Amino acid sequence: MPVRVVESNAAPQVSGNDPGNRSPLPPSSLLAAGQAFSGTQNVSNQQKEEAWRVNVQIQGVDLEHGYLCGTMEALNVPMADTPVITFWEGEIVDGKNYTFYTGKWEATREDDMRHWSKFPSFAPLQGQVESDGGRQLDLSNYPYIFMRWKEQYFVNVGTDCGLTIAGFYYVCFSCSDGSISGFYYDPNSSPFQKLELKTVNEGRTGFSFSSYELQ
Repeated sequence: MPVRVVESNAAPQVSGNDPGNRSPLPPSSLLAAGQAFSGTQNVSNQQKEEAWRVNVQIQGVDLEHGYLCGTMEALNVPMADTPVITFWEGEIVDGKNYTFYTGKWEATREDDMRHWSKFPSFAPLQGQVESDGGRQLDLSNYPYIFMRWKEQYFVNVGTDCGLTIAGFYYVCFSCSDGSISGFYYDPNSSPFQKLELKTVNEGRTGFSFSSYELQ
């Protein structure tokens, strides 16, 4: 949610199987409903250096359909009297439900490649992604999970708060330590605003779409 402005190591196996029959990505113990993360988003521009503290909590995960959702809280936002909370929905790149190509939100394939290539863990995948969007990649044992997070609405403030949720985040999640890095894309915002988060709790409260049970 930037300010509104006007101006790895192991290569994955390549599978020839039908992507429609592919199993969902295995669940990570750190990518689950109720898991919380904390860190910063760099919103610097040519005029000044600036970073906000950010808290994220995952509210639901449905790996079978490549879906997750949660909330994002931005603190110490200069133009806001209170922390700004948004609700977001995410797409998990699994080759079955979603590929590395966004196909919406004003993002071209060139935009996709510019942003995904910012993640070092994407390098072993880049050739296959440029070929077919990564549909033939078997990501089930890859140590990183790639996602897109799209903020849907402001939870506690109005749309006149001075921030925009028009864009979305390219996200990379480390299955080993739960760290998250991301880059915000919006043609009308400063480019490559970086999101950096680390897991902050082990206890979880939330729900899983796969089980439809409160935890």
